[in-house]
Amino acid sequence: MNFFRSKKYNSLTELVQACQQQDTRAQTMLYERYKNKLTGVCLRYARTKAEAEDIFQESFVKVFRYINEVKDPESIDSWVKAVVIRTAINYYNRTTKQQELNSSLEMHTYDWENDDYVRIIDQLNIEILLKVINQLPDGYRMILNMHLIDGYTHTEIAGILSIADSTSRSQYLRGRNLLLIKLQELGITQNEIF
Repeated sequence: MNFFRSKKYNSLTELVQACQQQDTRAQTMLYERYKNKLTGVCLRYARTKAEAEDIFQESFVKVFRYINEVKDPESIDSWVKAVVIRTAINYYNRTTKQQELNSSLEMHTYDWENDDYVRIIDQLNIEILLKVINQLPDGYRMILNMHLIDGYTHTEIAGILSIADSTSRSQYLRGRNLLLIKLQELGITQNEIF
């Protein structure tokens, strides 16, 4: 017997409220609702698929521990995503303390005028982009994911990572330049895009 049919929730609000009452069927449904989409988010912050799965599991432990704090059940999507991203960042901080955000890399800096890199990145296949971002050093990867993919401002990133706003900006610029170099190594150049 399919247990999803034995108890049906007619709305997201009903599902969240059932989770707040610790209904295990509702919790399973909520978990399944986000599993595929947010495991992908975890993959962007993790170095391996196993790490991403660990992050996702840890995230949902937190989701169910703090779900009673959700006052507007219709906002659950953004709340769960924020929990997952913060868990991924905390996981990163715990597992990579030995690597500093300000790692020194010798690299050629390109002078991209008028944010040409945004047009390059906007036109790339997201799978290729994420694959290249995942090849970057952890500090750059973290900030590029937060700013470029998830839309956090440098001020928000600075607060979350407990770094200076200027550190977030400089790490983003260095990471962006390294990303562009790696894209060029794949044969994706500014001239081919425009």
